[in-house]
Amino acid sequence: MSIENQESQNLSFTVDSAQAGQRLDVFLSQADPAFSRSQIKYAVEEGNVTVNGREPKASQHLKAGDRVELHLEPAVEAAAAPQDIPLNIVYEDGSIIVVNKPAGMVVHPAPGNPDQTLVNALLFHCRDLSGIGGFLRPGIVHRLDKETSGLIVAAKSDEAHRKLSAQFEKHDVHKKYIALCWGDVKGASGEIVLPVGRHPKDRKKMSTKSRHGKDALTLWKVRERYGTATLLDIEIKTGRTHQIRVHLAERGYPVIGDMVYGGASKGQSVKNAALKAGIKALSRQALHAAELSFLHPQSGERMVFTAPLPRDLEGLLDLFRSASPGGPGQTGLQTWKDALR
Repeated sequence: MSIENQESQNLSFTVDSAQAGQRLDVFLSQADPAFSRSQIKYAVEEGNVTVNGREPKASQHLKAGDRVELHLEPAVEAAAAPQDIPLNIVYEDGSIIVVNKPAGMVVHPAPGNPDQTLVNALLFHCRDLSGIGGFLRPGIVHRLDKETSGLIVAAKSDEAHRKLSAQFEKHDVHKKYIALCWGDVKGASGEIVLPVGRHPKDRKKMSTKSRHGKDALTLWKVRERYGTATLLDIEIKTGRTHQIRVHLAERGYPVIGDMVYGGASKGQSVKNAALKAGIKALSRQALHAAELSFLHPQSGERMVFTAPLPRDLEGLLDLFRSASPGGPGQTGLQTWKDALR
């Protein structure tokens, strides 16, 4: 192995013949003992590792001559600590816990958010989360953005963690969302098939223009129309970071309240005073994880969980309905509460 350059947070390695065949995470953990396996796994999931310019999986086996580049975010040194934070628990047993996460709660500790996260709350409530996620992400098998509300499942044992993770890898976990976006979406339903990867210039953002984007598929159906905005039922078949927000913004329909992907500024053109005030008062993106379905890691039974729209989004929808001439245009679909049963 040769180290070609080393900066404070950016490292580049070349795999030699003796290391050929190693898994990527093993290679990096041996390249520098300061790297923990959980830190490396997190870096891979965040798109901060490339092999020959492409985003890999942590389990990828390397070949001699492969160029591995690693960008490390500042480490959070302390392990996550239990904190007495209220949780809206939808379901719990000895293997899993399903929570309806509020908007504004970060899922796990990270730079800038060292505590007051879902992990801190789970550690206080459960005391027995899976250790596979490491010190900062025990039990966590998937995530929701900080300002997205809705359903998330965590594992309470290593066996449950492995089985749930395998379902996510195979796309056997079904995730449905409700999104309120700007614009009058063309058509009644459709799909968006665009790769999603790290933004080429801003590492805090994702983009469909990334050179190393991963395939991503988003299905959508119109539920209600308000002229200036549209309420969508969305199902994602892949779980890329910011996938729904990036895909809708790329199509010209950014999620209302999305400060990152263009959903914040369009509210300035709204004429109705009450609606304009309601949009301004929304402190997050109008995106909610309404349904989560997976096979129970112990029984194998298909489990389906639903979470109603929170009050802030319900209130905003009422304002859009009131402001729409003649009321919202219906799509012929059932209401989302009925559709998710």
